[in-house]
Amino acid sequence: MAGKRFDSPAPMAWLTVFFAVLVWSAWKPHDYPTWWLEVSPALLALLILGATRNRFPLTPLAYTLILIHAVILMVGGHYTYAEVPAGDWLREITDGSRNNYDKLGHLAQGFIPAIVAREILIRNRVLARRGWLSLFVISVCLAFSALYELIEWWVALISQQAAESFLGTQGYVWDTQSDMFFALLGASAALILLARWHDRQIAALGA
Repeated sequence: MAGKRFDSPAPMAWLTVFFAVLVWSAWKPHDYPTWWLEVSPALLALLILGATRNRFPLTPLAYTLILIHAVILMVGGHYTYAEVPAGDWLREITDGSRNNYDKLGHLAQGFIPAIVAREILIRNRVLARRGWLSLFVISVCLAFSALYELIEWWVALISQQAAESFLGTQGYVWDTQSDMFFALLGASAALILLARWHDRQIAALGA
């Protein structure tokens, strides 16, 4: 059953979008060290999804959100987060001082992992009481966000040249804290907006 689900047209569309954006992203990016740093999480996600598609297929909602997150990462990798045109356009409209595309990425860093973590916790019956679910999901998302900030720090220590584009702080002294705050907002929004829809898809997957 799981194999048939993966072989349906939807997964082919998923892969088509993923690789189309990946090829575009890899074509003459701002610089390849930054591109690899930004895009590697999307490539890792692809490998994990491919390895688990039969024994633990996810809901369509989770797969769709993961694809959206991968696209955000690949766009950021192509331009670097500080130079994405959409962020510059928004900066001009709001008369801001920085390109805030990176905040979209960190919002997604909470929003998408929240649904994935929620699904894993529910389907594996990790929690005996459902009332603890939201707390655990948000904790997982904040831990994931903190780990990413540590990775950015380690990259900065290893390679100052790559770190400048990868970190994308743009002179904002509270960048790390605001990144984690946006991840918190994203995780909370996902739980508020998508929980019931997600529950229905989990139930359908089990049936």
